[in-house]
Amino acid sequence: MDDFSPSELKTILHSKRANLYYLQYCRVLVNGGRVEYVTEAGKESLYWNIPIANTTVILLGTGTSITQAAVREFAKAGVLLGFCGGGGTPLFAANEIQTDVEWLTSQSEYRPTEYLQQWCSFWFDEQKRLDAAIHFQRYRLDNLREIWGKLARQRELDFPVSNDRLNAIIQSFEQRLEHASNSTDVLTTEATMTKALYKQVCLNTGYGDFVRAKQGGGTDMANRFLDHGNYLAYGLAATACWVLGLPHGLAVLHGKTRRGGLVFDVADVIKDAVVLPCAFISAMKGDSEQEFRQRLITLFQQYDVLDRMIDAIKAVAEQAGKKEPL
Repeated sequence: MDDFSPSELKTILHSKRANLYYLQYCRVLVNGGRVEYVTEAGKESLYWNIPIANTTVILLGTGTSITQAAVREFAKAGVLLGFCGGGGTPLFAANEIQTDVEWLTSQSEYRPTEYLQQWCSFWFDEQKRLDAAIHFQRYRLDNLREIWGKLARQRELDFPVSNDRLNAIIQSFEQRLEHASNSTDVLTTEATMTKALYKQVCLNTGYGDFVRAKQGGGTDMANRFLDHGNYLAYGLAATACWVLGLPHGLAVLHGKTRRGGLVFDVADVIKDAVVLPCAFISAMKGDSEQEFRQRLITLFQQYDVLDRMIDAIKAVAEQAGKKEPL
């Protein structure tokens, strides 16, 4: 069969792509025009195809190497690339910063500018940045209310949500958002809500006592799955920003301490709604990391997570860029 290049493949919108990969102990290379990863099986080498036209994010974990030709093909197909430790965390990227989120994005000079122009029109106004941050949080709450309700109706997941308790948490957060006067208020309120959600999801799944460990510091499965799942969410958030032409540094909430803060802002839109319950459900079922990852990716696809992120960014860009407040 003749060799082919990514430019000859049918373009699939990023929001409709099905695949995210975490690879370890393998080599990533180009073979016969295809990007493949190679694993060792005794004296044999096994070659596995990566369908780059239908892939959004590649995480390269422990024991991996990649050729320049493979990176070039990823760039042509618009696949984001990240280097990480074992189990998907922590994310190292390509520099010495080990606690930041710095995705290697395809360098296209023809990214859209519409949303970047809208973003810049409000980003230097502190009040409008706060309005945008609150708007993201409202999308977060809408997704939380909708998706947890749907998860509760999936019998195989065993996630009995108390609507009264969940609504009480959401309403409390909404009330505090109304009175937030700066980003610190939003972050403090967000931390309070997240603790309440941890408590609620423990009740829903019967997990028992839980304490959220710092990144990479947890030994229990729920903490490990949360770290792993969050990085997959960050990969999708980075993809959403890249698709719309927004630099990761133009954050509205998390940007003071992390230069890739916009990725965190966007990931928040779905982390509580999808990653949080999936991590505890998998921990209670005794899933392996691979089983958890597949369960989470399936939920990402089922609930159109990337579409939700892109729609949220578009809405914030359009509304925060208007003269009148949100």
